[in-house]
Amino acid sequence: MLRLAFPARAVQNIYTSTLARSSTSFTVKRSKYTLPDLPYDYNALEPIISADIMKVHHEKHHQAYVNGLNVAEEKFEQALKDKDVISQIALQPALKFNGHINHSLFWANLAPKKEGGGEPPNGELLSAIKKEFDSLENFISKFNTLTAAVQGSGWGWLGYNKTTKRVEIVTLPNQDPLTTHVPLLGIDVWEHAYYLQYKNARPDYLKAVWEVVNWKTVAARFENAK
Repeated sequence: MLRLAFPARAVQNIYTSTLARSSTSFTVKRSKYTLPDLPYDYNALEPIISADIMKVHHEKHHQAYVNGLNVAEEKFEQALKDKDVISQIALQPALKFNGHINHSLFWANLAPKKEGGGEPPNGELLSAIKKEFDSLENFISKFNTLTAAVQGSGWGWLGYNKTTKRVEIVTLPNQDPLTTHVPLLGIDVWEHAYYLQYKNARPDYLKAVWEVVNWKTVAARFENAK
């Protein structure tokens, strides 16, 4: 399988490229968004996340978000040409709150155990976590509690607040992107991320997923955010 690297800075640029393209004139023909290849096989995260979940989540759900974003941009481009301000405004949610952003970050959050998945963070990232939560274990416990409590579908995030220079937990509904902080780690708690394996036991999924979290990617994002 083709392996695609997700550099922290490049992944963060998904935010700026998506939103900037939604607010500027289209003087050149834009390139379409495409579904990124995973940096591991569908079965690589088993038994924590099954191959069936990964395949459906990536090939079906993420692909649908990519398709939707491309359609929204085509409509927005036409609205710009037509000087249709009402349509331009109406299309903003489809451009901003599209799952392509969150999922592109999410896949890079994970790694097979044989490639370092689940290995705890160290260095400055761990120090920053301990400063806010006393220990990594306390952070995970608080993260899981807050994220399990998300009503309906949504995400749990560890983000870096550039104003306070602190790491903080943020939960968001639906596919809302994290724009108040630099995203460091995001966990998907839409049912399609876990239901085939964990049924309605979201807390069990959250407890298990840390065994395949790629803290190296999180640390790289943290370093770039400072």
